Amino acid sequence: MSYIEPAPIKDKENPLDSMMSRFDEAARLLGISDEIYNILKTPTKQVIVGLPITMDSGKIEVFQGYRVIHSNILGPSKGGIRYDPGVTLNEVQALAAWMTWKCAVVDIPYGGAKGGITCNPREMSAGELERLTRAYTLSMLDVFGPDRDIPAPDMGTGPREMAWLMDEYSKSLGMTVNSVVTGKPLVLGGSLGRVEATGRGVMVCALAGMEKLRINPYKATCAVQGFGNVGSHAARLLHERGVNILAISDMSGAYYNEKGIDIDAAAAYVEQNNRSLEGFTGAEKIPAGDLLTLKVDILVPAAKEDVITEENMHKIEARMIVEGANGPTAAVADAILNNKGILAVPDILANAGGVSVSYFEWVQNRLGYKWTQERIHRRSDRIMREAFEKVYNTSVEYQIPMRIAAYIVAIDKVAKTYTFRGGY
Repeated sequence: MSYIEPAPIKDKENPLDSMMSRFDEAARLLGISDEIYNILKTPTKQVIVGLPITMDSGKIEVFQGYRVIHSNILGPSKGGIRYDPGVTLNEVQALAAWMTWKCAVVDIPYGGAKGGITCNPREMSAGELERLTRAYTLSMLDVFGPDRDIPAPDMGTGPREMAWLMDEYSKSLGMTVNSVVTGKPLVLGGSLGRVEATGRGVMVCALAGMEKLRINPYKATCAVQGFGNVGSHAARLLHERGVNILAISDMSGAYYNEKGIDIDAAAAYVEQNNRSLEGFTGAEKIPAGDLLTLKVDILVPAAKEDVITEENMHKIEARMIVEGANGPTAAVADAILNNKGILAVPDILANAGGVSVSYFEWVQNRLGYKWTQERIHRRSDRIMREAFEKVYNTSVEYQIPMRIAAYIVAIDKVAKTYTFRGGY
């Protein structure tokens, strides 16, 4: 079947619309039935809760919390918890669906879920965040569970919040249940290799893509948008393999050095400077948006959704885009990038290294046995390479971009699983 570009979406800034645009195109190419289509597009469960929290001032504020279970056809649902002022039900729905496709594309026996609380964690004390996390956990006791729904960190959360969640859930059951959540501190059953897992997956996909495009890593240039957990590790690991990182960025702005940035120095500076690149002298500061349009071999958007949009899609000059963030490319930009011959490795493949090692953490918790970091790296790298090859071969078979190919691989797996399990 020949590839037909999907119709432009109505709201390019809507992550759910972006996801559904790609889902619809892949479903059409696969030829799935209307019944299966409706099952796969509809979330299994959506929970919205109000969380009254006593702030340090003594005032009670009510926060809105969400948990969306998009699918549990492949197994227990899996997905992070996001603390951010911009969290909405619409965003959580999109991220939950992305998790379903992400787990399916790397062949992990999980469904997809996502959670979030509308708050600004940067303006809250540790005590306020702990009370918020524990209240959220209590409100989700009938949702969470090692065989039902397994949360993890996301934007604005980390091992500390996952420790609080595990403790509150465990207290409610009267026993320690460390397999209820992943991304925990190592001493609580966290896995070696989890912190750098998503960035490492980005690196593996970037190297696989360079091989397809016949780009020599030792002669390649790269720009990384976002220098948080994903971007910083992706930049470091690519740099270690010979790639010259010309630009990096964070919330303080973008930083460019035509001769290449010393990534170790940048990471050390961020660690010493309150997690910010502000004032970094190893590169010149440029407008944040200019990083995306630099003439480089590899562009890694590892920040937020919808950064490659109708406004800048014509200016993208990278030969390959490897999406470290969820939904960084608006659906309206897909056709332009494809027509320009840019190889776009989509988010549901490129950043699936995180959920792969989260799965390993869950397995280790269930076994009561820890794996070595070498084994985790070896197994996660193999999962990412095999998934890349499967998606790339599907794109060649259907003559379609890798993004739609990734959705085809994922939707086909979930649809077939549902069919074998049988409907109601």
